[in-house]
Amino acid sequence: MNSTGTPANAPGTELGALLRHWRAVRDKSQLDLSLDSGVSQRHISFVEGGRSAPSRQMLMNIAQALDVPLRERNTLLLAAGYAPMYPEDTWNAPEMQSVMSAIGRMLRQHEPYPAVVMDRYWNVLMANDFAPRFFNCFIDMSARKEPRNLLHLMFDPEGMRPFIKNWEDVAKSLIQRVYKESVGRVIDDKTQELLSALLAYPGTKADWKSPIVLSAVPVNPAMPVIPLSFLKDDKTLNYFSMVTTIGTPQTVAAQELRIESMFPADDATEKYHAQLLGHFAA
Repeated sequence: MNSTGTPANAPGTELGALLRHWRAVRDKSQLDLSLDSGVSQRHISFVEGGRSAPSRQMLMNIAQALDVPLRERNTLLLAAGYAPMYPEDTWNAPEMQSVMSAIGRMLRQHEPYPAVVMDRYWNVLMANDFAPRFFNCFIDMSARKEPRNLLHLMFDPEGMRPFIKNWEDVAKSLIQRVYKESVGRVIDDKTQELLSALLAYPGTKADWKSPIVLSAVPVNPAMPVIPLSFLKDDKTLNYFSMVTTIGTPQTVAAQELRIESMFPADDATEKYHAQLLGHFAA
């Protein structure tokens, strides 16, 4: 038992530890959280110390103020002794049919440019017809096991890496994106495993995880974005990407989906892309 007489593994103690963790992640004091959530600082202190049990609504108000992702909100609810609130069905569950149908239309309408749907760990769940056609111009995609991971595809010396211009700068920017685009801006254990696997590839450097190194990615003042440039037949194809997420998600799967759409960054790339994939405007 601890000094308050509560077992170390009691539900209230577990909940308190989780709330302190999320306050640390968001860099908020108990006073900050009190002002943002409408819950008194004293009550927050009691909940974190395991001396008070919050109501379900109060806990969700705190989670909202801390911008806790839906999957982790379920964890908070379980720690407090409540049933999970947010469905954790898979992306292809019947409940997701309307969302996935809409996303399918987005993918098709983006052709002839590549577009993919990914989970929170960059695993490709869906793609339009032109995504594999594009990558097959460089490598044999059928040789890569499913689910295919877009980051591994870019970092693997047997993947797209030999065809990426200024690969080291691109790799740094992709690592930076992992941190920026992680769900709830949180690097969970599986995301950390992914980062470790990427940094295990030859030619990578452990200090790429440093914010100072990541902020040193060269900036081209003539471009409003960092292009992803591929080399093909002595030509350079410059693309940029747009990332789309589901607005106001109410399920874990919906919140964790990301649609990545590639666009040509200049007229020359647009023209050569059409030639490369055999797609010409009518």
